[in-house]
Amino acid sequence: MTSFLQPLFAEQTYNERSFFLLAGPCVVESAPLVFETAATLKEICNRLQIPLVFKASYKKANRSSAGSFTGIGDIAALEILQQVRTQLHLPVVTDIHTAQEADLAARYVDILQIPAFLCRQTDLLEAAGRTGKIINIKKGQFVSGPAMKFAAEKIKNTGNEKIMLTERGTTFGYQDLVVDFRNIYWMKELGVPVVMDVTHSLQQPNQTAGITGGLPELIETISCAAIGAGASGLFIETHPTPATAKSDGANMLALDKMEALLKKLIRIREAVI
Repeated sequence: MTSFLQPLFAEQTYNERSFFLLAGPCVVESAPLVFETAATLKEICNRLQIPLVFKASYKKANRSSAGSFTGIGDIAALEILQQVRTQLHLPVVTDIHTAQEADLAARYVDILQIPAFLCRQTDLLEAAGRTGKIINIKKGQFVSGPAMKFAAEKIKNTGNEKIMLTERGTTFGYQDLVVDFRNIYWMKELGVPVVMDVTHSLQQPNQTAGITGGLPELIETISCAAIGAGASGLFIETHPTPATAKSDGANMLALDKMEALLKKLIRIREAVI
């Protein structure tokens, strides 16, 4: 495992040969929802010895419709994420959307995540890099894997070498995405950990109803292929009841299906390393 990631998992029991997991609901909906999901994921991952980073966006700035849920309030959501860190002893990742958000979010979480459609925003990348936090940059739906070296360089130019890159599919027409698994290999060639964003790669965006669709039945297929292709980690959004989720319910994995999926992925990982 990359050295800068190891301190994140100091309080977890895990297999150093395992992939790591970034998982949680799309957005902070409430404290009970966050803690239920985080506690369940922690119990599963401890038992399976998989390093876990809890994921939830403290706000959603990139919704299809102006009427869509964006969050419960920035500070309220960030404080809930901080409580997950301190009470459940889990590292946390959240998205940021502007340069001004970088310093704020960095006070509460361990990893700052750059959304795919913002991966070329120089001021955002530089502000994130200057926090000294681990930065996870999602590959834009419009960018090739090799071209992500330019996004990584913007972080490195701030003196921050703690960079991960995430594959999340490529635009295919107006309302679909496809995954080119060559990007996992190409981004690993840049010398950084590469994560597969399984659930966002299965989105069907730009629907005329103003709500993003998805293909959750393919979560297992994409996850298995990513581990086989050598991904260092997986990003899987999950929710106790995806049908009631306030964001991205159409492509999230039901929480009660997570353990069975991870068990299968462990076997694939053992076969390919």
